[in-house]
Order: sequence, then C-alpha cells, then structure tokens
Amino acid sequence: MQVTTGVDIIEVERIKDAVNKIGDNFLNKIYTEQEIEYCNKSKKMKYQHFAGRFAAKEATFKAISTHIDCKEDALWKEIEIINDKEGKPAINVAKLKKGRLENLKNIDISISHIKDYAIASVVAMFEEDKK
Repeated sequence: MQVTTGVDIIEVERIKDAVNKIGDNFLNKIYTEQEIEYCNKSKKMKYQHFAGRFAAKEATFKAISTHIDCKEDALWKEIEIINDKEGKPAINVAKLKKGRLENLKNIDISISHIKDYAIASVVAMFEEDKK
C-alpha cells in the first residue's frame, strides 16, 4: 500500500475576488454544479465554502499527482467535493477514478475555514502496482 498526502491553504479574499471579478467563468471552470449550489446556500459564509473546496481540490491534486499523467483543466471538475449525510466532506471517488487512478483504494479529506483562510488536507491510499 502506498500512502500519499496533500495540503493546501488559501485566502478567502482571493476566491471572493475571483468570483466577483470573473464570475460564472471562474465558477464553471473550477466547481461542479453541485458544489456551486452547496456553497451558494450559505449566504453568509459562501466564500469560505468556495475557498474550502478550492483548497480541497488543490490538496487532492497534490495527493494524486504522482499517479496521473498531467494536470489538465478537466481535473478541476473531476475532483468533486461532496458532503455525506452528517455533513462531513468527501471526494466523489467515482467521478475522480473515471479512467484514471484504477489503483486508488481510499481517499479521505478534511476541510476547515475561518473568516480569512481555508485549509484542506487529503490522504490517499493506493494499491501497489502488480507489474
């Protein structure tokens, strides 16, 4: 078993600026419809939620980067952050594995945010290649 990790921190203001200046072009490049809907539900903290999901996607890139050929734009939407019934964030693994990462066994995520910053940590477990 191989374990890889990724972590990312971002200023909420950077995401807020991108959303306000670039608008739907930014949102639709980075986030899935489900993620946009989730973040917009929290009017008061929507930018913290967008920033948290951005950090989560970056942390995921870092955790899986040695197992993918390139970091193309399509990966932004393949890494979809969802919430389980209890509200815990998770990565939509089915969407992520789509033709890649066949040896991904498990992936776990943690996201936290305060007024000015959002941070995410990802731990991925891969089965060893049987070559």
